[in-house]
Amino acid sequence: MYRNITLLIFLVSMVTFAQDLTFEEYNPASTLVVPGEILTKAKYPFIDVHGHQYRMANQDLTPVILAMDILNMRIMVNLSGRSGDDLKKSVQNIKDNYSNRFVVFANIDFDGIGVTGWIEKTLSQLEEDVASGARGLKIYKSLGLRYTDKAGKRVAVDDVRLYPIWAKCGELGIPVLIHTADPKPFWDEFDGDNERWLELKLRPRRKRGPDNPVPWEQLMDEQHNMFRKNPNTTFINAHMGWLANDLGKLGELLDDIPNMNVGIGAIIAELGRQPREAKAFFIKYQDRILFGKDSWKPEEFPTYFRVLESDDEYFPYHKKYHAFWAMYGLDLPDDVLKKVYYKNALRIVPGLDKSLFPK
Repeated sequence: MYRNITLLIFLVSMVTFAQDLTFEEYNPASTLVVPGEILTKAKYPFIDVHGHQYRMANQDLTPVILAMDILNMRIMVNLSGRSGDDLKKSVQNIKDNYSNRFVVFANIDFDGIGVTGWIEKTLSQLEEDVASGARGLKIYKSLGLRYTDKAGKRVAVDDVRLYPIWAKCGELGIPVLIHTADPKPFWDEFDGDNERWLELKLRPRRKRGPDNPVPWEQLMDEQHNMFRKNPNTTFINAHMGWLANDLGKLGELLDDIPNMNVGIGAIIAELGRQPREAKAFFIKYQDRILFGKDSWKPEEFPTYFRVLESDDEYFPYHKKYHAFWAMYGLDLPDDVLKKVYYKNALRIVPGLDKSLFPK
């Protein structure tokens, strides 16, 4: 009798434990059996236009190259090139070791906007950085979110005081890769209707109030206005401008802004849940889309390859908190894949070694 009671208590405790499982812990393995396989190597050699190597000035690049070769990555664009001596050291490290496998983009410190002589000094430094080997300019999301001018006012993305910078990039023939804002749900109510609830629960510092520092829509409008007002400059809109979940709207913007291109870094989860719509979008705008990953985590690249190349169904994404839904392959045509993987980048980013890629 006592043995039966003990067993009953044990079974009840196990049921209670299962019922107390939190959403953060709940991550069931799919029982669906469908054809498909993980792709550890891209079908064609590719250029990652959204890479970050923060210590490149004195970094041993050999481990990075070994991982790149496994993935079939021929060139990495290091957007964290910084400026001045730091940039020169990074360029020299590349020349001394793997001269055609990396390039760097310069960065700008926007502290000091509005101070007499700031813009002249900034333009001079940008010219020097390009002469030192920078192949483009990377703008971080702090523009629009954090920077203030000498009067303490927020510097908008389309602040006209910055237009000489964009004009200088057009004059120098280098692209501007810009990250503005973050996903819109970061500005929305933190409740059960927010698709990024789990991410915000696990990383609460990413949550913003609806007007922090301004509404999401205002930041996007500022960015698009800046593109329109600088038609002679080529822009790469990082993260598909946070509109990979609204490809209809993104398509309208691409039609309206011919100097805007988009990178797919950190938004593959959005594309992988709408394979038919995304495939049609890639085919239509095949000359305007560039491959990029953002964070240097080689183990995450196979998700990108599988979404872009395969026709697999219902396979997992690599981060539950980004996407608790499954992925589907777009099965892109080879000519489109080649443009996304390397041809568009070879056309837009100057000075890349074309001999590393097939015609």
